[in-house]
Amino acid sequence: MSRNLVSILGMALSLAACSTRLVPEGPRPAPKPPVARPTQPVTPAPVTPPKAPVPTAPTAPKMPDARSIGVSAGPELASFGLSEESAARALAAFKISCGALQRRTDGSGLTRGPDWASACAAASAAANGEALKFFTDNFEVVRVGEGKLFATGYYEPEISGSRTQSDKYAVPIYKRPADIIDVDLGLFSDDLKGKRIKGRVQGNALIPYADRAEIEQGWLAGRGLELAWAADPVEFFFLQVQGSGRLRLPDGSIMRIGYDGQNGRDYTGIGKLMRDRGLLGPTQTSMQGIMEVLRANPEQGRAIMRENKSWVFFKELTGPGPLGALGLPVTGRASVAADPKFTPLGAPVLIVSDRAEANGLWVAQDTGGAIKGANRFDTFWGAGDDARTIAGGMSARGTSYLLLPKGTVERLQTEATVAGTAPQR
Repeated sequence: MSRNLVSILGMALSLAACSTRLVPEGPRPAPKPPVARPTQPVTPAPVTPPKAPVPTAPTAPKMPDARSIGVSAGPELASFGLSEESAARALAAFKISCGALQRRTDGSGLTRGPDWASACAAASAAANGEALKFFTDNFEVVRVGEGKLFATGYYEPEISGSRTQSDKYAVPIYKRPADIIDVDLGLFSDDLKGKRIKGRVQGNALIPYADRAEIEQGWLAGRGLELAWAADPVEFFFLQVQGSGRLRLPDGSIMRIGYDGQNGRDYTGIGKLMRDRGLLGPTQTSMQGIMEVLRANPEQGRAIMRENKSWVFFKELTGPGPLGALGLPVTGRASVAADPKFTPLGAPVLIVSDRAEANGLWVAQDTGGAIKGANRFDTFWGAGDDARTIAGGMSARGTSYLLLPKGTVERLQTEATVAGTAPQR
């Protein structure tokens, strides 16, 4: 019964007790004298003071992943009209990923290592000219969240460099320093699983590592960490953004360098920063246009580049490459960088966008500091002038899908039902 209803009933009873009757009552009998009764002493009950509330530590919110934002079955793969050429490139890249797929823990929560065994066995046995049939036979199309795609591009740049320093080659390319500490925060708290930080030890404290400005001003100089020297600071800046590249040495030979860590500072995209400040004209929004503006204003350009505090370290590559986040070679026009919380690394990805050259099958084999969130991909285009042109202007929007082993959606729905959450339809 509500508190208002109790109050109303109480008022009604009080009014009824003191109201004037319409029909007068007859004479009442004389009241009897009260009977005296012995009284017993009443011992008051002990009063227990209320307990003070026990403070509880706030629970850290769970970091979102593909499973938490929901997955649903997509259209049949055959309905997309994919080319055999696109499928063949993706199949070759998928074969490279198979070992890692079955060994790694999937950060997206969608798959388990054994889920990929059948598809990987079929990939090894797939005949030439049957790549599209392989994907149709072994995978189902899955949409993560709304499937809303944003894709950019990267490539393997080639810039002028040297193994020795000179007036022409004065921009140091550093190896990874030994004093960078990489901390897995998940070892300290389940709420922090999947989160890592980098820094250096100073006294008894872990503090942030030197940022881009400090490193450019000589933080690492004199420690024997110079791997090579670049001729152009702007070209080297964008090689760092790409994460790997080629140095064209004075004798015409090529030295290939690959990603070997980062200083732990957040990545800042200077293209958006420059657009927001009105520094780019209508025809300067591509990578080539941004480089043109930076070179035309050297001092301002240096300051802008330093607003991206992230610094990438390199190692020389002598085998296949460049290498992606799986430690395996990435393939031009077949590999994409993705956020592993939303895409299993090594899984096939289907892109349907407003940029025809980006459409088709890809394989998630890399990650990137700016590649965060669901349906966010960075397409890899290889090396050379064409790759540079396409990657530098790539900005695709549309819909993306994952290709997961058949039966994955049904299993996820069953597990969601058992856990008490509504499965995605």
